[in-house]
Amino acid sequence: MFLYSGRLNLAAAAVRRGVVLIASGAVLLAAPAFAQEAIAARPNVVSGDEITPAQQEAVRRGLEWLAKQQQRNGSFGQGGEGFGAVSGITALSGIAFMASGNLPGRGLYGDNVQRAADYLVNSAQESGLLAAETAHGVMYSHGFAALFLAEVYGMTPDDQVKEKLQRAVRLIQKSQNPQGGWRYMPVPVDADISVTICQVMALRAARDAGVKVEKETIDRAIEYVRKCQNADGGFSYMIGMSGRGEGGSAFPRSAAGVAALYYAGVFEGDELTRGLKYLTQFSPGKGGGAGNIGGHYYYGHYYAVQAMFLAGGDHWKLWYPAVRDELIRRQDRATGRWTGEINDEYATACALIILQMPNRYLPVFSGKGPGS
Repeated sequence: MFLYSGRLNLAAAAVRRGVVLIASGAVLLAAPAFAQEAIAARPNVVSGDEITPAQQEAVRRGLEWLAKQQQRNGSFGQGGEGFGAVSGITALSGIAFMASGNLPGRGLYGDNVQRAADYLVNSAQESGLLAAETAHGVMYSHGFAALFLAEVYGMTPDDQVKEKLQRAVRLIQKSQNPQGGWRYMPVPVDADISVTICQVMALRAARDAGVKVEKETIDRAIEYVRKCQNADGGFSYMIGMSGRGEGGSAFPRSAAGVAALYYAGVFEGDELTRGLKYLTQFSPGKGGGAGNIGGHYYYGHYYAVQAMFLAGGDHWKLWYPAVRDELIRRQDRATGRWTGEINDEYATACALIILQMPNRYLPVFSGKGPGS
């Protein structure tokens, strides 16, 4: 169930930050006249018929299952493999709860959001790294954790969260490599497009929350992403790769590439046109099934739905209902969870974020990047 008090709090916080949020059904909440005019001109606001009874039930059951998986220390994903999993899955789980209108300590799952935030704050290292673990790929966790804390701070300002977020941003900026991207560890040595999008989203959310982000960092990130794009409109894993394998285009990293451009403040241009065209061949129900996208189903659709939302118009109108219905079919009817890569908590959190995009609660999905 969506909580009306949570909606009002989210809307008020968003208006203070210059961000417009729309509740389910595209109903404006406490938005001034100028903000309503701005919404009317935005292409990613559609008819408001994306939310269906089946979607609401799937979300309800998914959130209920996910809440039960939270550990006593507030974390999610204990035992997950790869990506420095625990902090990253904790952050994605927190975002899934916030996407339904919960704030730290407020709402049906407000306690879950608060405990997840507390876990990440308590896990923060002196360097700014938002992860207690030292697993390979820890910058994935850091990027997702910084994104979540930025959303928390933007909604319910807290000095402790702000301090950890500022340190996290400084770490991201210091670890950007000469090409403009990021890789698995917080050192400016290597880069790939997958880790890079995590950092771009974190910087964008932090900037929206009022934390300083250097424009040069964003400009270099945009250049990195552009250099990863292939002739077919898709994206390679790293700059300088070509041909098959990681050098060739693939759905998950191409969805991340298009989303990265949007979140970095690029809203038009040939690279977006070609990137969106490439993604359409993987539309859910056509080529977007788990057997056709080269693995990483939830990861790919997590970014693809954001890219299509920001593209707006027919891109969103056609993509979201298809992925919505596909996810509803994939949900485990007995438990309410989704299963997939890394672990079920990761898959469920991603599925819930995708399904709840129409709620338009989270400022990170509002459409203005840190470079704008």
